[in-house]
Amino acid sequence: MQFDLSSVETATLVFIGTLVFGAILAAFVLTAGLIALAVLGAGKFTWVVVSTTLLAVVHGINAGWDRLVHRASAVDLPGDFQGQPAPSTGTYPRVILRDS
Repeated sequence: MQFDLSSVETATLVFIGTLVFGAILAAFVLTAGLIALAVLGAGKFTWVVVSTTLLAVVHGINAGWDRLVHRASAVDLPGDFQGQPAPSTGTYPRVILRDS
């Protein structure tokens, strides 16, 4: 038995065409949404990796500086500085400042 498309009414063809067009449009919107979510997720992942790396670098620099300062404060210098005359203010000995 052959299907003859000419026997179908025009309204039925328009309805079926509208459903097919709607399905194509829905597939396009769903695909675009999925791609947008994937791009957004990749951007978020990249931001998290970059910010975490930068934060780790800053913490590493701070920890290294803290170790350096505390090690330098533990060093005892063998001599004191001699007092030197200061212009118009009298004579004051220089002092060595330590980490407090």
